[in-house]
Amino acid sequence: MMISRRSMMVGTALGLAGCSAAASQYTGPEVTRIQVLKGQRTLQLFHDRTVLKSYRFNLGFNPIGHKTQEGDGRTPEGAYRIDRRNPNSRYYLSLGISYPDRNDVAAARARGVEPGGDIFIHGTPARWMNTPDWTWGCIAVTNEDMDEIYTMVQNETKIFIYA
Repeated sequence: MMISRRSMMVGTALGLAGCSAAASQYTGPEVTRIQVLKGQRTLQLFHDRTVLKSYRFNLGFNPIGHKTQEGDGRTPEGAYRIDRRNPNSRYYLSLGISYPDRNDVAAARARGVEPGGDIFIHGTPARWMNTPDWTWGCIAVTNEDMDEIYTMVQNETKIFIYA
């Protein structure tokens, strides 16, 4: 049986693609929590009490204080969890943060405002690369860092965001 040159090229390309995907899988210790220090612009991935990796980031255009309503440009503060993944994000890759929680919704309703939502850890488009605090309340890392974070962090990972 003769194999065409095209079949060999397609097979080789598929094999290499498979190797590439396997190489991007994380095999280290489980990330048990994420700690975000807004004032220091440091995001840390932990396994129990051990820091596995640390990253720099940008925040929303109004970064000081807890997010209290839609459009305020703030990043929430408190204990949340990673609740979804978006491999097709317009901001490269993204991990959803479970804001707003029950307390956030109640506090916003008491003030007669919407709490907002769609808060993510995500990558940074080239046009925003050198712009500080440009998001609407998300945590923006470089695309290279997001590649790593996306493979290391699983859904339901706890995330603690501090001032």
